[in-house]
Parts: sequence; C-alpha cells; structure tokens
Amino acid sequence: MKAIAVRLVAVLVILSLVLTACAPAATPAPTKAPTQAPTQAPTKAPTQAPTQAPTKAPTQAPTQAPTKAPTQAPTQAPTQAPTQAPTAAPSGPVVKATPGKKVDMVLLPKFLGNIVFDQAHRGAQEAHKELQNPGQLQFLGPTPENSVAGQIEIITSATTQHVNAIMISNNAGDQIVPAVKKAREAGITVVTWDSPIPSGEGEQVFVAQVDFKETGRVMADMALHILGEKGGKLAILSASPDAANQNAWIAAFKEVLKTDPKYSKLELLDVVYGNDQFEDSYRQALALVDKYPDMKLIMAPTTIGIAAAAKAMQDEGLCDKVKVSGLGLPVEMVSYTLNGCAPEFALWSFTDLGYLTYYVTYLLATGAIKGEVGERFEAGRMGTYTIEKDPTRPKGLRVLMGPFTIYNKDNVEAAAK
Repeated sequence: MKAIAVRLVAVLVILSLVLTACAPAATPAPTKAPTQAPTQAPTKAPTQAPTQAPTKAPTQAPTQAPTKAPTQAPTQAPTQAPTQAPTAAPSGPVVKATPGKKVDMVLLPKFLGNIVFDQAHRGAQEAHKELQNPGQLQFLGPTPENSVAGQIEIITSATTQHVNAIMISNNAGDQIVPAVKKAREAGITVVTWDSPIPSGEGEQVFVAQVDFKETGRVMADMALHILGEKGGKLAILSASPDAANQNAWIAAFKEVLKTDPKYSKLELLDVVYGNDQFEDSYRQALALVDKYPDMKLIMAPTTIGIAAAAKAMQDEGLCDKVKVSGLGLPVEMVSYTLNGCAPEFALWSFTDLGYLTYYVTYLLATGAIKGEVGERFEAGRMGTYTIEKDPTRPKGLRVLMGPFTIYNKDNVEAAAK
C-alpha cells in the first residue's frame, strides 16, 4: 500500500509539472497574439488585404472594369471627336493644290471702284500666278447704283459663257440664289467671300474674313474705349440693307449691347444706310447729327461709310463733339485718326482675303477638295485652313481667315504706307 501511495504521489507530481509547463504557453498566446497579431495582422491585413484583395477585387473589378471602360469610351471618344473634329484640330491629310490646272474664274465684288475690292483682286492675282493657272481670271463687277441687279446679271452671263468658277462678294442677299443655283447646275464652282448668301443656298463655301459674331464685340469694345466708362449714345452708318455681312455685324453688335452688362452704358439710337457711296454716306452722317443732338459716336462698319462720316465731322468742325469709328482702311483714315475725328477703327487684310478665296476656289474646281466639314487644305503663304460649319448662319460652310487689326494713332501711319 505504501508503494502504491508513493507511486500516486509521483504521478501527481509529474502531472503537476506537465500542467505547469503547458500553462505558460497557453496564456501568453492569447495576450500577446491579440495585441500584436490582431493589431498588425487583422488591422493591417483586413484593411489592406480585404479592401485591396477581397473588396478591391469584387467591388473594383465590377466598378472599375465595366464602369470605367463603357462610360469613358462613349463620353470621351464620341463627344469630343464630333465636336472638335470639324472646328479645332481635325485629323486627316492636309490637301495641297496641284499647280498648272486650267480653271477660268470670275472674281465678283459688290461693285467696282472700292479700294478694298481692288486689294482683294491683287490677292487673287497673286494666287493665280503662284498656282500657274493657264485659265483666265476676270475681275467683273457692277456699278454701286446697280449692285444687286448687276451682280445677278454678271452671274447669269458667266454661266452662259461656261466659266469654271465664280467668287462672289454678295450684295444682293438671297435675291442672288436663283442665278447661283443655275450656275451650280451648270457645273460651276461657287464660292462666296467677304459677304455670304444669308440662306447658304447655292454657295459651296464662304470665305469669312473674320468671325461675324466677334465683329459685333470688336465694334462695342471700340465704342466703349472711345466714349469711356460713362458710355453714351451712338448710331450706325451701314452700307446697304441687302449686304449680308453688314446685317450680321449689326445684329451681333445689338446682341452684345443687349446681353453683356459691360456695354450697358452704350445706347444705339439708329441704323442708317449710305449704300456704300461716299456722297450718300456723307449726307447720312450729317443727318444723324441734326436728328440726334446728344449723339456722341457714329459707328460705320464699312470703309466708304467711315471715311465719309469722318470727313463730314471734320468739315463741320464737329470732331470734338461726335467721334467716328468702325471698319476702315488705314490709307484712307490716317489723317482722321491723327486729328482725333476717328481715334480708333479696325480691319483685316483684303489682299489676304482675295488670295485665300482664290486658293479655296481653285482646290474645289480642280476636285482636290469636296467642300465638306473637316477638310483641311494648304493655302500657299497663308498656311493651313479647315472647312467648318458656319456658326453664324442656319446653313452653310465657311473657311475662317482672321484676325482683326485695331488701328489708332500709334500704328495707323505705318499701316498707311
């Protein structure tokens, strides 16, 4: 019995030692593991692994793959391409003219006897020589008194003579459409320049000297600069009621005055017409002074009108009371700008306009371009241009030349040489 008891005690001692040895391993594990492992493993692992592996895989894969691909492709590709392609930087080749092809052409201004149209003719002659066109370039125009009927008559005659192309500075509004359509039916290329066909019917492309809506803002800026922050009353002396470019510029000017608070102090009193004849414009300018004693400015977006109005104010000693501005030729306006009658005016190069118009017409007539939105072409010394939708008309395409130059006493003498 004693031996059994001794053995039992020994067994108990051994069991006690075994339990003691096992116990420390079990207790530190829960205390040390939960503080270190769960803070680093389960906080770091579950936040990184589950969010990046489980959550990122299940949530990001379905959201990033399906959403990113389908939403970004349709919105960025289709919307940007159609809107930017025709206007900004369209892709595709730049077409160059092949010199030496025979194209008989007619350059048709609003009427003869205006310096700006003579300048456009010189630009067209330069391009004609440069492109080595063995065909004929005719410069035909009506008289100022018979501009509308005269333009229609010249187009009709050119059609029967089977010329290849007609370049028109339109002074007949949409009255010119039937004659132009007959020319197109006869296979004649028709391009407008300086002044388009309002409806766009019959013409293939309009070569715009500047953006017509921008013209309204340029006129408003010059008026505000001349009259000062307090503004004042002004009237417009235009060319003819049928001149599409004049009407578009005046409409843009009215819109700017109506919608932009910057010009709220400018008050437009009247719009009158001098029919782009010096004597008529001179009389109309003086009539405005008589009719509106508190008028401070005459805005004439026509080279003949602005020169006539400035001379009228000078002759009557009214330059301190009524200023003149608008669109004019430096060579004609230099004295009026230096004496303060017309402190500021704007224009573009008509020589460049004639040159660019010739290039566009030659490329169309020879089949190098079709006259479609997005087509790009090279116009000799003037560089690369793009055919775009004309934003100033419901229908019609345009090639935009630009830019404006503002003339004042600082630069008018140099420009007039």
